[in-house]
Amino acid sequence: MLSTRVQKAAFTPRLLRARLVLSFRSYSTPKSKVWASADEAVKSVKSGDVLLCGGFGLAGVPDTLLAALVKRKDVVNLIAVSNNAGAGDAGLGKLLNTKQVDKVIASYPGGNKAFEALYLKGEVSLELCPQGSLIERIRAHAAGIPAFFSPTGASTAVEEGTIPMRYNDGGFANGVKIPGVKKETREFDGRKYVMETGIAGDVAFIRASKVDEVGNCVFRFAQNNFSTAMAKNAKLTIVEADEIVPVGSLDASAIHIPGIYIDRVVPATEPKRIEFMTLAPSESASESEPLSPEQAAALAQRHNIAKRAAKEIQDGFYVNLGIGMPTLVPEHLPEGVHVWLQSENGILGMGPFPTKEQVDPDLINAGKQTVTLVPGASIFDSSESFAMIRGGHINVSILGAMQVSQAGDIANFMIPGKLVKGAYPKSIHSALSYHVIPPCAGIGGAMDLVSNPDKTKVIVMMEHCAKDGSPKILKQCSLPLTGARTVSQIVTELAVFNVDRKNGVLELMELQEGATLEEVKAKTGCDFKVSRDLSKL
Repeated sequence: MLSTRVQKAAFTPRLLRARLVLSFRSYSTPKSKVWASADEAVKSVKSGDVLLCGGFGLAGVPDTLLAALVKRKDVVNLIAVSNNAGAGDAGLGKLLNTKQVDKVIASYPGGNKAFEALYLKGEVSLELCPQGSLIERIRAHAAGIPAFFSPTGASTAVEEGTIPMRYNDGGFANGVKIPGVKKETREFDGRKYVMETGIAGDVAFIRASKVDEVGNCVFRFAQNNFSTAMAKNAKLTIVEADEIVPVGSLDASAIHIPGIYIDRVVPATEPKRIEFMTLAPSESASESEPLSPEQAAALAQRHNIAKRAAKEIQDGFYVNLGIGMPTLVPEHLPEGVHVWLQSENGILGMGPFPTKEQVDPDLINAGKQTVTLVPGASIFDSSESFAMIRGGHINVSILGAMQVSQAGDIANFMIPGKLVKGAYPKSIHSALSYHVIPPCAGIGGAMDLVSNPDKTKVIVMMEHCAKDGSPKILKQCSLPLTGARTVSQIVTELAVFNVDRKNGVLELMELQEGATLEEVKAKTGCDFKVSRDLSKL
C-alpha cells in the first residue's frame, strides 16, 4: 500500500505539470472585456440603482460613462455615491441637471449650484458623510464587512443624526421630510466610536489611465482616489480608460486594480477638466488685480498667524493643512525644516502650486487645486489616505475654524440655515475670504483629521473674532461640532493658547505683537489662565 502511494506521489507532479501546460495553452487568449462604446456598456443600469461614481473634484471623474447614462432618460431615481456632486456639467452634475438622481451620499457636495438648489427645495435627498467614513463604508462592503466602528464623527451631528436628509416640498423653510439617522456608539479603551454601515453598490463608474483588455487598471497620480474601493464594491463595474492596452502590456507589480473586479472596459472620450486652476504665487499675482489697503492688511495679518503656527512644525513632520489660511504655513517654515505635506485625496509629498507649464488635471490637492509633487512623494487611494489620518500617523493637522471652545471642541463645517466653509481659493489673493455656501456644502475630511488628537496634534488658525465682532473662542461652541475635545492649540492675530483637553482649561501662552492682555480678555468668550511665562512675539 505504501509503495503504491509513493509511486502515485512521484507520478502526480509530472502529470500535474503536463495538465497545467495544456490548460495554459487552451486559455492563452483570455476573453476581452472591452466594449465598443459607453452607450452599450451602460445599458444594464436600471432605475433605482446605487451608482458609485469615482473621482475627487474633477480628477478621475468618469465623464464618458456619465454622459452615456444621461442619454437614457428612462433611468431615474438613482442613488449616487461620490465624494463630490460634480460641478456644472461635469461629474454627477450631468445626472443632477437631468434630475435622474433621487439621493446623493457624499462628503462634500458643495460647489454644485444645481445640487444645492435641488436639495434646498426638497427635490433630492442628501446623506452627508465624513470623507474617511464614506470611503471606508465603500471599502468595507467590498471586503464583506457589514459594519465597523470609527472615532470620526463621535459627539457630533453625524452621531446624533441632526443633519436633515431631505426637506419638505417647497424647501427647508417648510421643515424636514426625512431626518438624519442617529448612529449607534460604543466605547473602546475609554473612547467613543460611531458605528458605520457598509454601502453596497449596484454599479460603479470609474476612470483609469491605462487598462488592459482583461480589466487590469493603472491610475495616474491622484486619479485613483475613491475609484479602487468603488471598483471592488459594485455588482457591475465599468471602467473608462484613457488608454486601452493589450494583455501583458502592464507590469504586474504596477497594477492598482486586478481585472477580477472589472466587468466592462470602454475608451474614455470626454476631456479631462480642472475645477480650480491654481498657479504659483509669482504667476497668479501677475494676473490678479492689485490689493486694496484693507486687503493687504488682512493678508499680512494672516501671514503673521501662519508664521507663528509654522513654529510648531519640526523637521521631518508629516503635516495636513486645511483650506484657506493654513495653506500659508509652508511659506514660513524655519530654515532647515522640511516637511511632508499630506492631502486627503491620496498624496504624501505635495509640492507648491504649479507654473502654467506644470499644470496637470490628474494632480490636485484636497481643495481641488492644481499642485505639484516633491521628490520622494507617493500616491495612493483615499482609503489608504484616511488610514494614515485616523491611525494617527500624521504629526500635525492645521485647520481653520468658525468656533473653538475652551475644552478644545471645534466647529468648522456648518452654520445651520446659513453657511459652511466655502469654495477653495483660486490664488493666494482670493484666499483672503471664504465663499458663502448653503448648509449642503459638506464635511469633507475635517472630522477625520481631528479624530485622533492624542496622536495627531490639532492646531487651529483663525481670526480672534467673527466679522460682527463676536468672539470665536468660547466656553461652549454654539455651532455643530466637527470634533469634541480635539484642539490642542489656537493661534490668532492676538494670541496663542494651549488647550488642556482633559480638564477643559484654556491657557494664554503668548501675545502677538501689538496685542494687550486686556484686549485679549475683552475679545475672548471664556475664562482662561495666563501663563507665568507669558511672552510677546
